[in-house]
Amino acid sequence: MQNLTLTWQTSAAASAALYAAAFTVRRGVARRAGEEGRRRRAGAVADVLREAGTLLALFALWQVVGHLSLMGTDHALERAEWIHRTEGEFGLPDEVSWQRTVVGHPWLVRGANYYYATMHFGVMLVVLLWLFLRHRARYAWVRTTVVATTAVCLLIQFVPVAPPRMLPGNGFVDLAEQYGQSVYGSAVAGVVADQLSAMPSVHVAWCVIVAVAVVSVARGPWRWLVVLHPLVTVWVVVVTANHFWADGLVAVAILLTVYLVQAAVSGWRQKEDAVLAVAEESGERERSAVRQG
Repeated sequence: MQNLTLTWQTSAAASAALYAAAFTVRRGVARRAGEEGRRRRAGAVADVLREAGTLLALFALWQVVGHLSLMGTDHALERAEWIHRTEGEFGLPDEVSWQRTVVGHPWLVRGANYYYATMHFGVMLVVLLWLFLRHRARYAWVRTTVVATTAVCLLIQFVPVAPPRMLPGNGFVDLAEQYGQSVYGSAVAGVVADQLSAMPSVHVAWCVIVAVAVVSVARGPWRWLVVLHPLVTVWVVVVTANHFWADGLVAVAILLTVYLVQAAVSGWRQKEDAVLAVAEESGERERSAVRQG
C-alpha cells in the first residue's frame, strides 16, 4: 500500500468534475418551470456538489503548496532540529519517548498510520456535509474557518520544515514508511519538498475545528465524544513522528486568531445592520410625516 490519500492531481480533477456537475444541475434548475419541491431538491444537490468541490480544491492546493518552497529545502532539517531542541528547553515532553511506547505494538502502529492518512480529510468532509444538510445557518461560519485557517497555514508552509520522522539521529522512526503505509512519495536523498510542510500542523487545526463545530452545534451529551478526535489526532501525529508539539501549538494559535477575527467581523456587521435598520426606520418615518403633512 503506497498511498492512502488523494494526490493533488486526483483532488483537482475531482473538484473540477464536482463544479461541472453543480453547474449542470443548477442550469437544469433554472430551466425547469414549476415543481417547486423538485427544484428545491435539485438546488440543494447543486449546492452540495459545489461545496464538496471547494473542499477538494482546498485539499489539492494544500498538497501543491507542499511541493513548493520560497527558501529552498536546504535548511528544512536544521529548522526541525531547532524545534526539537527548543521544545526540550521549554520542558515539553520528548516526542521520541511517546513514539517508543507504540513501536513494539504493530497493530497500534498500523492503526495510527491509517488514522493519520484517512481521518484528517474524512472526518472534516462528514462534519461539513452534516452542517450543510442539517444546520445550514452554521455552515458558512465553519467553512470560512476551515478556508481561512488552512490559507494561513499554507502561507507559513512556504518555509520548509522537516517532520520529526526525518531526524533518525534524534531517535525518531518513520513508522509509516516502515509498515508500507506512507502517504508520501519516495524521497530523493531522504528529502522531498512535499514532505517539508510540517509546520504548522493542518491535521491538528482541522481536528480542533471539527470538535468545536460539533460541540457548539449539536445537542445532547453524546456530542462531547467528538473531543476524542483531536485527542487521538494529536497522539497519532506525535507517535508517527509526523509532527512536533510545536506544529500543533502554532496551528491552534492560528485557529484562535481566525476565530477572534471572525467574531470581530461579525460584531461589526451586526452594528452596521443595526445602524442601517435605524436609518431605514427613520427615513420611513420622515416620508410618512411628509405624506401626512
